[in-house]
Formats: sequence, structure tokens, C-alpha cells
Amino acid sequence: MAANSNGVGVKFGGFALDLRSSDHTLNLGVSLLGINHNRLHSGRAVYCPRVGGGVKSFVIDTNVFIHKPDCVLSFRDNEVVIPLWVLEELDKLKTYSDERGRNARHAIRFLDEIGRRGSLSQGVKMENGSTLRVVMSYDAEPPAGMLADKPDNQIILAAYDLAQQGKMVFFVSKDINARVKATALGIKAVDYEKQKVNIDKLYAGYTEIDATAETVSDLEAQKRIPWADHLPPNHYTILHDRVHDETILGRYREESEELEFIGHKMPSVAGVRPLNDQQRMALDLLMDDSVNLVTLVGKAGTGKTLLAIAAGLKMTLEERKYSRVLVSRPVIPMGKDIGFLPGQKNEKLSHWMQPLFDNLEYIMSVYKRQNIKSAEQLMNNKVIELEALSYIRGRSLPGQFIIIDEAQNLSPHEVKTIVSRAGEASKVVLTGDPYQIDSPYLDASSNGLSFLVEAFKGQKIFGHVTLVQSERSRLAELAAELL
Repeated sequence: MAANSNGVGVKFGGFALDLRSSDHTLNLGVSLLGINHNRLHSGRAVYCPRVGGGVKSFVIDTNVFIHKPDCVLSFRDNEVVIPLWVLEELDKLKTYSDERGRNARHAIRFLDEIGRRGSLSQGVKMENGSTLRVVMSYDAEPPAGMLADKPDNQIILAAYDLAQQGKMVFFVSKDINARVKATALGIKAVDYEKQKVNIDKLYAGYTEIDATAETVSDLEAQKRIPWADHLPPNHYTILHDRVHDETILGRYREESEELEFIGHKMPSVAGVRPLNDQQRMALDLLMDDSVNLVTLVGKAGTGKTLLAIAAGLKMTLEERKYSRVLVSRPVIPMGKDIGFLPGQKNEKLSHWMQPLFDNLEYIMSVYKRQNIKSAEQLMNNKVIELEALSYIRGRSLPGQFIIIDEAQNLSPHEVKTIVSRAGEASKVVLTGDPYQIDSPYLDASSNGLSFLVEAFKGQKIFGHVTLVQSERSRLAELAAELL
């Protein structure tokens, strides 16, 4: 390998490469050859020393970059290793127009920026104290039965080779099968825990408390009572008077440190009435325009989407607090994809939005409003707008009631993109069931909805409720519990 006289070309393996390129993938390749981008004019290469013993070596799988493009910054004061085959897979994914393609391009640009500081083949020191390097081959003989022609296996074998060298290796992947393979080879395999929550301890938005008969009667009579226990803003309490078998609902107001009474009989919202305590909490949050972000989590049939649409229609048509209801959901099929759909945008979206139309049709059957007879009329009058999540990026949405259904199929980065679109005087509602995920890259703990709930807990403009009781039908409830 040699640099030519003008310092912008390299001969490698009989080929001449022009290094005056804006292609980040090519620039990464230049860095792997041991050449520092900033020293090309002199023909010299800058190398960083190899990391010594006593540190952990984290081998990063491709899917971790797809989940979080700058994931290497999560590993401090250790060695971060990227097998060359990870870059090959990112190079293939970068042409995709979906979130995978965007994250692949972001990851490549990020690695290219790090590669400008030194030689990735020898190791580049990062701001977090770790050293990043790319391994281009492995010397260890593959174990019997391990097919080395598969990219996933090649990535695992790179980790295996480091382990054979006596390094303390951790294989980081969101692919469960890849982790199982690595574990079978004696490699410590871990999931990428950043932006991951403990789903078993997910914030519910309310607590049930045994209270005295005096506390219950005071809250109902006075509507507000002082509350000594510090709770997150907009947190609900279900107070149980066990002696008189009475239950009452309260909402914590942080600014005054008081518990506010929530009545049992709430007025109907667009013809929809709450059927249980959790639905009352949800409607209370949805109808409060001081709460700009609401998340509703629950299994199928708990009424998440119905309540959100009903509240949006009432606050748009009757109270005139929002200009329109914007509804969207991820376009992720359950089962085999049926392929491209004909028609204009709304015609294409209508198939994916059918569950929303089902809720709208029910609301139209109980919501008696002059001059509004159907869901199609609401759309024609621009009261409701359907939007594909792909087109939300870059938009600013002021004064709108925004509903994102099936948000459990979104990554934390996608949720950030959506919520950051909300303009002044907008309200964002995200609904979903973390246990019904169709995206192969997410699970109950790493999806954007679960992450958002924990990240926003304690914010004054945020409210959350976990709905537990299915009200769709007895059959739907049994299916959710037993299947």
C-alpha cells in the first residue's frame, strides 16, 4: 500500500483509489487502510496504539447500529470492536428509504467522523475514553458446524477470535439467535441495554392505596385535600375504604401538593363514557389541555384508541381548542406483507387505518352532531387527517390533536422524531400494547413507547395510564389473557 505523489490516491492490492470522495463508506475504507484523512496531503498515516490488557472488548452487531447509530458512545473506557462485515451490512442497508436506511446512513457518517481522527484498523480514541477499532479478519479456526459464509456467523467469529486471544469479550446484539450462538461458543453475549426499560416495572400512572373512611369522605366533600406523599405530576390514586367497601379516585397536583377528586360520573365525550377507573383517568388526561403529552398503554380491547379519538373530536369540534385531529400509525403488517397498494396516499393509508375507521364508525353511531353523519365527512371537512409516519419528519404541527396508534412498533428515535414535530398548543397522544410488537427489531422493553413513558415520568406536561381491563368483549378479554 502506498500514497501517490499528490497525497489523494492510494494503491492497494493492485488498485488505485481516489480518496477525494464524499462517500462516507469509502472514507471508512480509507481509514481501515491505516490512513488518516487529515494527513492525506502529506502521504503520512497516523496510528493510535492498540488497547492493552485489562479492558473489556465489546463486539457490536449490525442491529445495534440500526437501533441507535451512535451506540459506540455507550461503552466507556473500554475497547469497542466493529467487525468488517458489520460495515458491509450497513452499506447494503444505507440505500433503504425506511428507518433502517436512515439509521445505517447515520451510523456510517458517525463512524466516518471518528475515522478521521486516526486509523480504525489500529484503534481510535473516542471522547468517552474508549477505543474504537475495526477488525478485518479472524485467525481462529471456526468450530465444527459453524458456517463461515454467513455474515452473522462471521461477526460472531470475529468475537470468538478475540476471545481466543485471551481478551474479555462481550458480544452485543439485539438478535436473540445471534446471542444464543455466541453463548454456545463460550462468548459472553448481552443485549444493548441503552434506551431499554424494565417492562415489568413500567410506570403505571396510578397507585392503589388503603385509606381511612375520613380521608375518602373529605376528598369527596372538599374536592381537594392536602397530600403528604410526593408523587409524580398527574399521578392518580385509587383510595380504598375497606371498612365501608368504597372506592374513590384522586389526581395528584404537584404545584399545590394536593389530591384532586375525580368524580365517578364523568360526562360523555363524543358519546363515549368511561367504563372503569383507568378509563376515567385516561379521559381526564385527554381532556386536560395543560397536559401536552399523554401515553395510554394496555392490552387489546381496553379502549385506548377509542378514548383518544373521542377526546380529540370533542376538543376539536365542540371546544375548538385544536384545528384538527391528526391520526397516524406505523405501517407494519402482521404476517406476510401484501405488497404495494394502489391509489393515492389516502387510499393507500385507508387499509392500514381501518382499525381507526372502526372506532370512528362506532363514535359516529353514538355521537349525534348536526351536519356530521360519517367518518368520510370528517375527513372531507379536514376535521380528521390521516398521515403516514414517513411524511411527518420535517413537519411542524401547531394547534393539532395528534394521535399515534400502535406506537409500540416505533423505536425510541422514531418516537423522538414524532413528538418533536408538535408545535405550539398541540397535544400528542401515543397508544399501544408493548406485548404486541410486529417489528423484528424491537421488544417490550426497547420500543419507543415504553422508553417514552419512563423518560417523561415526572414532567408536568405529561400523563400516563396503563389500562388493564378489556371492555371490547368477554371473548376478546379471554383471548388477551389466555393466548
